[in-house]
Amino acid sequence: MKSSMTETVFHDSKYILHRVKFGIYTILAVASIVLSLLMFIFFLTHQHIVRIRQNQALLLLLVVNFIQITLNLPMVIHYNRLGYISPATVAYCTWWEFIEYTLNASGEILMSIISIQRHLLIFHGELFHKRFYRYLLHNIPLCLFGIIYPIVFYFCVLVFYTCDGTQLNFTLNGCGIAACYLVYSKVLATYDWAVNNGMPIILITFANVILLVRVVRQKLRRQRVMPWKKQRRMTIQLLSISSLYFFGWFPSMVVAVVQQLWYPTFLADAQLDYIYDLVYFICLLLPWVCLGLFPEFTNWIRMCVFRLNAAQNIIRPATRAN
Repeated sequence: MKSSMTETVFHDSKYILHRVKFGIYTILAVASIVLSLLMFIFFLTHQHIVRIRQNQALLLLLVVNFIQITLNLPMVIHYNRLGYISPATVAYCTWWEFIEYTLNASGEILMSIISIQRHLLIFHGELFHKRFYRYLLHNIPLCLFGIIYPIVFYFCVLVFYTCDGTQLNFTLNGCGIAACYLVYSKVLATYDWAVNNGMPIILITFANVILLVRVVRQKLRRQRVMPWKKQRRMTIQLLSISSLYFFGWFPSMVVAVVQQLWYPTFLADAQLDYIYDLVYFICLLLPWVCLGLFPEFTNWIRMCVFRLNAAQNIIRPATRAN
């Protein structure tokens, strides 16, 4: 079986595509991991940056993103290196599906919550001066809907909704994105794509458009004095990261909805070979987008490099041998 699988991969017309993806994902993943670790060190050594409320949600998003890069992306890279799923078992596919679906949904939901919360932070920041509203409007939504809900939902639909596994395709990425509930339950599949993938993207889009309009109108009217430099930075932060999620998820979401509701084979090959790969670029590029949103971090990097160069250029007195 192993030899036949190897022969199939060797003669596979998608071999070059897999190798190209393998190289791109590997390079970007290593770079993103290094950058993420540097960011975490920066946050640990600069607690005053973490105390800023809008940065706390972004830090949580970066943590989820880091888990995705280090836990989910290696399986994607491993698949593209071989050209097939290994080990080709139902248990491995279920584990991969749980990790990928949970982290994807968690990132989307967190970003949608952050988009809504940014309205409150900019225009009603005084609400968060009270502990009750800080928990109700900030901490609880992030933890309950952004972290706990995706874990519970996908654990239930993947572990308790079982089948014989014959729908899995071990020659396709993610085992063909063919979890039992996606193939055999139209209700659960539609709910998943509509609520866990579609609704966050819609919320992200509308929240950002409305926020941009509100900020511009408020600035033009100048009805009250506001720290526009700070608000502009918060708005740019949100728009930059939200755009990444929108362009990464929207094409895949549209194709998936059409497949679930009307044509199951609509752009099926393109979805698995190209369109769905846009989702992976979200976690790979997110640290780089955040790099331009934290000038304190870039200044810290420059200072560390400067100190390293200065230490290397110190002329030490030569010791005389006795």
